[in-house]
Amino acid sequence: MKFKLATWNINSVRPRLGLIERFIKTYNPDVLCLQEIKCANGSFPTKIFRSLGFDHIALNGQKAYHGVATVSRLPIEQIETRDFNGSGDARHIAVRLKSPGADDIEVHNFYVPAGGDLPDEEKNPKFAQKLDYLRAMAKWCETQPDKKTSRMILVGDLNVAPLETDVWSHKQLLKVVSHTPIEVDHIEGVRRAHDWIDVMRHHIPPEQKLFTWWSYRARDWRASNRGRRLDHIWVTPALGDTSLTLKVIDEARDWEKPSDHVPVLALFDLGRR
Repeated sequence: MKFKLATWNINSVRPRLGLIERFIKTYNPDVLCLQEIKCANGSFPTKIFRSLGFDHIALNGQKAYHGVATVSRLPIEQIETRDFNGSGDARHIAVRLKSPGADDIEVHNFYVPAGGDLPDEEKNPKFAQKLDYLRAMAKWCETQPDKKTSRMILVGDLNVAPLETDVWSHKQLLKVVSHTPIEVDHIEGVRRAHDWIDVMRHHIPPEQKLFTWWSYRARDWRASNRGRRLDHIWVTPALGDTSLTLKVIDEARDWEKPSDHVPVLALFDLGRR
């Protein structure tokens, strides 16, 4: 079975439905994982997504803040939503993707806290919340059964740019939230806890600059290109060679009233396992 999976921090779903429709019609994803939808479940534009062919919808919304949604053309079953650090925020949803002739796949959609501006746990509660969340994610990963055979995909805005080439300037961002050494250590702890494979860096060499987010503050984001790779797609080792292609849809940053994040799109072929 082949399918396209996309992840996108949409930065409020309802004002950007036109962008979502454009992306869907241009790139034809089968599964779309959205973060920061900024609406409660009852306010999610379900009818519009169904009119675009996404009949299967799983929601963990929150009024005005946060919120994640996974919509799919393929059959999915909602498994759970987890509050990883007890904050009450809607930042995770897991679904089971049906895989004919093979074990089903779990897709975990995350929106990790941004962490505020000051990278100090004691002085900045938002940064402490972020590190707590990442530590809880790592503990959860450690409890997942059988690293070699589990079939899981983890996607979302993880709000950490781990590699030096995941930011426009490693030196200048070492003390900027999203690329500080402690955050990089924590996200690597999450990845290592279940031997996750970084699909983006599987396709695009670590030596190459790779960004998925550009600040609204830049007058010309392409000219300055001061980006960061905050959005990720990971798979467990059992799915390690099933990703055929990977594309960062950076053109979406040029669309009218864009999100500051752009979609990341991966093509999977489960027949390779």
